[in-house]
This record gives sequence, structure tokens and C-alpha cells, in this order.
Amino acid sequence: MFRFIAVFVAFLPLLVSAQGGEINWMTIEEAQAAQKKVPKKIMMDVYTHWCGPCKMLDAQTFHNADVVKYVNENYYAVKFNAEHPADIDFKGNTYTNPNFDPSKTGRNGVHELSRALGVSAYPTIIFLDEDLNTISPVTGYKTAQQLELYLKFFFSDEYKSVTTKEQWQAYQENFTPEFK
Repeated sequence: MFRFIAVFVAFLPLLVSAQGGEINWMTIEEAQAAQKKVPKKIMMDVYTHWCGPCKMLDAQTFHNADVVKYVNENYYAVKFNAEHPADIDFKGNTYTNPNFDPSKTGRNGVHELSRALGVSAYPTIIFLDEDLNTISPVTGYKTAQQLELYLKFFFSDEYKSVTTKEQWQAYQENFTPEFK
């Protein structure tokens, strides 16, 4: 029995890395600094600590090996708690959460940055271009294959030529997911 446990513990790191590893999350301030050195698009996960679908997105989709690899290679990934109490500097403006109440244990005040980015539900993934302009919010839980469509659509700049509902529907119908 001891030998089995020793072998299992020895291979545990391989099992964890095979599940996808970790996205290289950063703050929005860190992403802005990185943008100045090497411009990349930003994928921002806007979540709250009480949101069930947010937890599913984090546990399942954001730990998928294909998602981790694609995001780490092509985006700066930002995690942002929409009820965060601290001030945040973004694009030369300071955003706060004036209604945050540290004595609350559930839902709390909504951060001004969340409102400025147009977040109306959780989770929302905000895609920003290399100049920190909002490309689009994507609301709700997404599987790895559902998120893949958006990751590749925005990274490739195809969103710039898709201007009608019909073109978007055609893009979705013709998209072949590769993520497992």
C-alpha cells in the first residue's frame, strides 16, 4: 500500500499539469504595464466570490489545457473581482467601489470599473484590444469549446470584418472547435 501511495504522489504533478495547468493571471494594472512593453489583447474575467457560474468557469474552463495554452500564448489574462474594495487605475482614470461594506459577507458594492466596462451579469469576460479599448463583453458560463470561438475570433481580428448578425451567425456555424 505504501508503494502505491509513493508512486501516486510521485506522478501527481504530471496528472495536474495534464489537466491544463494555470492561466498566468494578472491585475489590470500589471496588464497595462505589460501592454507598454509587448502589446497583446486582454481577456478579463469579471467575477464575484458568491457567483456559482463564475466558480464553474474558473474550475472547469480556465483549467482546460487547451484554454490555458491558448490564453497564455495570445492574451494577457486579468482576473477582476467586480466587488473589489480597492481603487484601480485604468487608462488614466481612477475607479473605486464607494459602496463596498467590509461587514457584508454576501453581495457587496459594485466596483466602478465593472460599470465602466459595461458588465451587467456575472461571469462576464471582457475582451480588450492592444489599446485597452473594449472589443466585446461575453456574458455567462462558457465551456472550453464555447470560449474557443471567442478567443480565436478576437485574437485574429476577424471581429473587425463581421458587422452584421448574419455574418456572426455564419461565422459561428462555420467555426470548428479544436479544444478538447
